[in-house]
Amino acid sequence: MSTATVIPGSYTVIPGSYVEDGIEYPQDDGLPMADNSPQFDWIQLIHQNLTSAFIDSPNVVVIGNMLWYPVRGENKTRRAPDVMVVFGRPKVDRGSYIQWLEDGVAPQVAFEIMSPCNTPAEMKRKLAFYDRHGVEEYYIYDPESFELSIWLRDGEHLQEQPPTLEFISPKMQVRFENTDLGLKLYRPDGKAFTTRVDADRELMVKEQARATEERKRIAEERKRVSAEQKRIAAERDREAVRQQLTDAQAEIEALRQKLQQAGLQ
Repeated sequence: MSTATVIPGSYTVIPGSYVEDGIEYPQDDGLPMADNSPQFDWIQLIHQNLTSAFIDSPNVVVIGNMLWYPVRGENKTRRAPDVMVVFGRPKVDRGSYIQWLEDGVAPQVAFEIMSPCNTPAEMKRKLAFYDRHGVEEYYIYDPESFELSIWLRDGEHLQEQPPTLEFISPKMQVRFENTDLGLKLYRPDGKAFTTRVDADRELMVKEQARATEERKRIAEERKRVSAEQKRIAAERDREAVRQQLTDAQAEIEALRQKLQQAGLQ
C-alpha cells in the first residue's frame, strides 16, 4: 500500500491517486489488508487460486484489497473487498477500480474474510454497499467459526442463501464445501485450492519423484551402454579370432602351394 503524506492544515495526499474534475480518488484508504494471519492467509488463498483458475481468461480480473469507486464524483463512496472478481474487463494494471473508466462494469463477485475486529454494523454497511452497487455474488467467511454466508442477487437485491454443505458459484463455477475442519474450495477444473506453500511443496515432491525417475533412467541407460560396450568388445574379440584363423589358413595355403611347387606334396 502507498504511504500517505499529510499536509498540515490541508488534506492527505496519497501517491498514485486518480484525479478527475478536481476530485481525488486515492488508491489507499490507509487501512491494513488484514488484521491477523488467518484472515491474511485466506485472502491470499482465494486471490491466488482464483487468479490461477482464470489465468487463461483474458477478460476475467481477480483483484485483492483494491479500492472500488462505483460512482463518478463521489470519492467517499468506496469499498475495498478482500477479493473481487470482474467478468468482462481486461487484465491490466490498476491502482484502483474506477467503475466509470471500466465501461460501467461492476465487480460481480466479492469476498470478505472476517476478523475479530469486524463489527456487525460494519458488515451490514458492506452488504448494503455491495447490494446497492451491483455485486451478484457475495461471500463472507469466518475462519474462526468456520461460518460461510452466501448472498446471491435475485432481481434488484442480494438475498442470503440457506446454509448448505456444498455450493457451486453460478458465476465462477467454484465449489464451496463445508467440513468439520473448515471451508474447502475447488476450482472449476475440480482442483482443490492450495496455498503457495502447499503448491511449492507439491511441486518439490513432483520434482523429487522426477529426479528419482531420471536417476533410474540414467542408471538403466548406463547399464544398457555398458552391456552394449561388452557386446561390441566381445564382437571385436570374435572378429579378431576370425581374422587370426583367416590369416592362419592363408599361411597354411601358401605353405601348401610352396610344398607342391617343390614336389614335396
